[in-house]
Amino acid sequence: MHLADGILSAPVTVASTACALAGIARGLYRLEPERVPQVGMMAAVFFVGSLIHVPVGVSSAHLVLNGLVGLFLGWASFPALTAALLLQAILFHFGGMVCLGANVWNMALPAVAGYYLFGCRLRRPVGRGMGFAMGAAAGAFGVFGSGVMMALTLCASGGEFLVPAAAVLAAHIPVMAVEALVTGSAVSFVLQVRPEFLLSPSDGTPPRPEDGPHPPADTPRNRS
Repeated sequence: MHLADGILSAPVTVASTACALAGIARGLYRLEPERVPQVGMMAAVFFVGSLIHVPVGVSSAHLVLNGLVGLFLGWASFPALTAALLLQAILFHFGGMVCLGANVWNMALPAVAGYYLFGCRLRRPVGRGMGFAMGAAAGAFGVFGSGVMMALTLCASGGEFLVPAAAVLAAHIPVMAVEALVTGSAVSFVLQVRPEFLLSPSDGTPPRPEDGPHPPADTPRNRS
């Protein structure tokens, strides 16, 4: 799902880069210092998970994991994915430097949208089954959203990219199923061992009183 240099038109490259910069600025503005290690961890997860590529036309198919990143980070997905995509472009030539902004925009925006659609439901204590369902939905949505945005980006650069854009979308249909399974399983596991990772707000808003794990029934607070 990485676009290479020389494919997109100049107006599309400039517009997508400007949008990506706006998302990065918003993500950094809302990022709390104590959450920086979590951002680095999720950037590393994305970096490693998307290293295995299957060429598809002018792009490639691979695990994206932007839905998982979005559930954990919210708007901080923009700086996290920017760091990971930049390292991939420099070290492995996955994607281009000129169209880095387009790649960030195509992957980070669905991640943030997935947080608001599915991640907000995980801010309150839920069972592992609901956690798996929300994670699976976010994982599939992240891949689908990125595929659609990449297709639109290619089509906006010229009508000759209509067929490659359709090929990219078709190639990522099976990836959606795998991504849903991986993301759902990861969310279910995290809810079991470290639920505070998902129960804390990821969009920069202050936590509501009803958010977060409820105290156990036998605590002194509940017995009083």
